[in-house]
Amino acid sequence: MNSATSALYQLWRGLRLVTKRSGLSAPRRVFPVFLTLLSAASLLLTGCVRNEPRADLVIINNVEPESLDPALATGIAEMRIVTSVFEGLTRLDPKTALPIPGLAERWEISPDGRVYTFHLRSNLVWSTGEPIKADDVVYSWIRALDPATACDYAGQLFYLKNAEDFTAGKIKDPSLVGVHALDPLTLRVELNNPTAFFLDLCAFQTLAVVPRQTIEKYGDRWLMVRPLPASGAYELVDWRINDKVRLRKNPRYWDAANTRTEVVDFLPIGSPATALNLYETGGADIVWDKDLVPNELLDVLLKRPDFHTFPYLGIYFIRFNVTRKPFDDVRVRQALAMAIDKERITRKITKAGEIPADHFTPDGVARYHSPKGLGYNPEKARQLLAEAGYPGGKGFPRFPYMFNAAAGGAAQIHAKIAVEMQQMWHDELGIDVELRPTEWKVYLANQSKMDFETCRASWIGDYNDADTFLNLFMSNGGNNRTGWSNPRYDDLIRQADRETDLAKREQLFQEAETILIRDENPIIPLFFYVGFNYFDDTRIKGIYQNILDNHPLNAIWIEKGPTKAATSPAARPKPAPELAKPNPNP
Repeated sequence: MNSATSALYQLWRGLRLVTKRSGLSAPRRVFPVFLTLLSAASLLLTGCVRNEPRADLVIINNVEPESLDPALATGIAEMRIVTSVFEGLTRLDPKTALPIPGLAERWEISPDGRVYTFHLRSNLVWSTGEPIKADDVVYSWIRALDPATACDYAGQLFYLKNAEDFTAGKIKDPSLVGVHALDPLTLRVELNNPTAFFLDLCAFQTLAVVPRQTIEKYGDRWLMVRPLPASGAYELVDWRINDKVRLRKNPRYWDAANTRTEVVDFLPIGSPATALNLYETGGADIVWDKDLVPNELLDVLLKRPDFHTFPYLGIYFIRFNVTRKPFDDVRVRQALAMAIDKERITRKITKAGEIPADHFTPDGVARYHSPKGLGYNPEKARQLLAEAGYPGGKGFPRFPYMFNAAAGGAAQIHAKIAVEMQQMWHDELGIDVELRPTEWKVYLANQSKMDFETCRASWIGDYNDADTFLNLFMSNGGNNRTGWSNPRYDDLIRQADRETDLAKREQLFQEAETILIRDENPIIPLFFYVGFNYFDDTRIKGIYQNILDNHPLNAIWIEKGPTKAATSPAARPKPAPELAKPNPNP
């Protein structure tokens, strides 16, 4: 844990103890004092201060982006930025998160639902002035499918005719893939089967349109080019590692007239203390993600009008690497799953209304109801572990559990959940777990190359359909990351994707999910998320809480007026003067 953060939370615990003994209402009475401590700690954590104008909108975005290449971005933090710079044929409505026209102004769908004809807008140009054409869409999609690109989300395009075979190397000619430019403004897309959510996919970042002219000239360094051609509402101005990503409104964007915020900064801050302080003192306008709230203050902050929760299609789960012993034995995986009291985790640790999960697809997904999973059954777990050859945990190897740990250390939810599960597995099964906190980019890389035994994971729906959750674990899925493969499961998902009868489609998905969560268990579902963010909605406009937690940047603006800190100085104390000075030697 960072020493400043550690000291801060020691002080917080001390304040709670003092107020409790004195009969005061902690933490309400000590909250202003704690904010002063946050101010001091954030300066220690963030280091030097740059002398440059503040952006019109400052967003705390949790982690440092792994990549801003639409074909390589996999995390939520990256996606928020990428979709602002590169747009697809469709984009998501900020209120409903349903697809609406983007680079394509309209389209026709054939009677059998397999052929889409998209008509691009006639006024499309890159931010650098060159026209955007249908050929650019073809290039972008083929690039994502090309195995040399190593796109984890290539499967989002496998609904196209011959796309999966092209990625697998069975077809070498990209012209056989079902996407063709009929003329500069017309695109024809052929699908294998009717796909009800295909327009949703066209808004996903993997299908965004990227600048061929720049990529072919500069190769892997193309994102460093300035000016970087952008197809979206914003241009990438600067990306300073562990500092900020700065975007500026793209004046050549087709909908620039309705893009109301000029300059936006995304700050990669993983410390809840720093995030809350910057927000309280006016240094940030929006904070995404529940991870960026000090857990000790959650019960107080949830009662404030600027802290928002909402239904959300997201799940927190554990991945097994089934290619490594002893996790190649399904009895071991099931024993570990049934030894976890998930209700205890949500009640004791997460505390924001999360729902314990015994299935993978969240409740509330359109047109689908999940089957029941294994549930909490320590006695059965011990029986299975004994059957696998480890009675009472005897002989079971000590294994690592990997999770991403940002600044703030044990204050982070992932670490607390890891400690809780470590205790449960020890108490119920007699096995020992090594906790392995890992920096974000290393964590992502280790998952991609299957360099782990068990690890924490999460998945947020890309569209409101069971397919976005269940196709994740198909054998060829770039985001499977378990080593698990089941031909029957693959076949069920493919049948469901072809099925037009909604009742039969649901049955196929249910059979597949039963294999995933009850029969073979390459994963352990832990809990379903609730959406969470904080911002002052009397000033920040254009954010609508939707089930995908998708908030297009071009729809957000700030009402003119005083900053948040200036409107409530008593509740947001200034940093102590002796700690508020910039570091003279950054």
